[in-house]
Amino acid sequence: MKGHLWTSAEIAAAAGGTEHGPFEASSVTFDSREVEAGSLFVALKGEATDGHLFLDKAFAAGAAGALVSEAIDRPHVRVADTFDALNALARASRSRTAAKICGVTGSVGKTGTKEALYAALDRADPGRAHRSVKSYNNHTGVPLSLARMPQGTRFGVFEMGMNHAGELAQLTRLVRPDVAIVTAIASAHREFFDSEEAIADAKGEIFQGLEQGGTAIVPFDSPHRDRLIAAAKPHAARIVTFGLGSGADVRARDVVTAASGGSLVTAVLPQAELTFTISQPGDHWVSNALAVLAAVEAMGGDLAAAGLALADLPGLKGRGERHRVAVSGGGEALLVDESYNANPTSMAATLKTFGAMKVAGRRIVVLGAMRELGAESDSFHAALEEPILAARADQVILVGEEMAPLAKALGAKVKMAHVPSTAAAVDLVRGEIGAGDAILVKGSNSIGLAALVEALAGGPSAGRDTGTS
Repeated sequence: MKGHLWTSAEIAAAAGGTEHGPFEASSVTFDSREVEAGSLFVALKGEATDGHLFLDKAFAAGAAGALVSEAIDRPHVRVADTFDALNALARASRSRTAAKICGVTGSVGKTGTKEALYAALDRADPGRAHRSVKSYNNHTGVPLSLARMPQGTRFGVFEMGMNHAGELAQLTRLVRPDVAIVTAIASAHREFFDSEEAIADAKGEIFQGLEQGGTAIVPFDSPHRDRLIAAAKPHAARIVTFGLGSGADVRARDVVTAASGGSLVTAVLPQAELTFTISQPGDHWVSNALAVLAAVEAMGGDLAAAGLALADLPGLKGRGERHRVAVSGGGEALLVDESYNANPTSMAATLKTFGAMKVAGRRIVVLGAMRELGAESDSFHAALEEPILAARADQVILVGEEMAPLAKALGAKVKMAHVPSTAAAVDLVRGEIGAGDAILVKGSNSIGLAALVEALAGGPSAGRDTGTS
């Protein structure tokens, strides 16, 4: 069992509840499938279901106690509203820690940057870093991640996402970061925003929660750089830019492709210079790594350890994880799993990286529709024609009705199939792949391409957790 995280008395004091039967919790969850011995199970009431219906399952799995709004005959803390109580527990966790806290947001790259920053900080001080897991970055995931933070944590890294203006302002005031990163701005969730500038404004809300003396980290190469800097100025004691441009505070002076397929980078920081390898391929990962170095420096971490961690960083499930897939007739194909998320910027970046890979056989591209793009959805999808052709794709399989404009744009320029669903794509892909081929799978999570990855590579399906961008 893990060490002590919360006692029932501490939970009751933080949440303004009543303790019924003393217990100690070593972890916190609101998902009964995640309960382990010693867990605190938070019975949230949502639109679709009620966590109180899963109390028996939670206790059978070893829950030490529950946070509830109804009377039960097991150890628990009873409150008026369990969602409000979870937020109160999050605030108590943030107040009792001396950790340096970093908040991460952006239209693309935030989960990868969060994981890389956590790895960098944990490398220098193993077991003393904490981060939000999966994509727990919304109004329930962020307070849960805070409530899970051990009191003795030295570094905390929290991902924050949003679909609408005002959401990040609430989350960042809960996290109260010492350092806040915006990775990049792109046309994600355009259905809910009038312009990309409005998205930048919404992402810039993360700076509103900065602690006194805090640092804002802004993408230098973004066309919205000055807008983000203006959003940070009222709240940040220090603003640091990162990027490939020569004027960035943290910049890549030299970037060459490494033998492993990643990048060998020499980075220049205000007070240091570091040469390191990034295991993950692509210019977007160079940018992510520079943001990580800027944050490590701002949080008082170890830059040398960060460089070692970036070299060892594995691919993330649904965000670049690679699989070797056995094919009929013998041999293997390479499957690149980018099934968790997609928007026009991330699609173009991933296709560019895929096109630069050394491939013995053919390049097969499986693209799912990009969701929540609003009135410009057709033009955004059609615009993928150029990066697909530049990636030298030998076969393109498009999934979802939103892909019709792209299918029309590609026409006969490349071997192509357009299918309505992931289920229809599985047999089609299986029939195409051969030894030495490389398959890229990318699309919005709601398309369900993780099921295609599972069908080809086996193992648990990727990208099942919920989150916002």
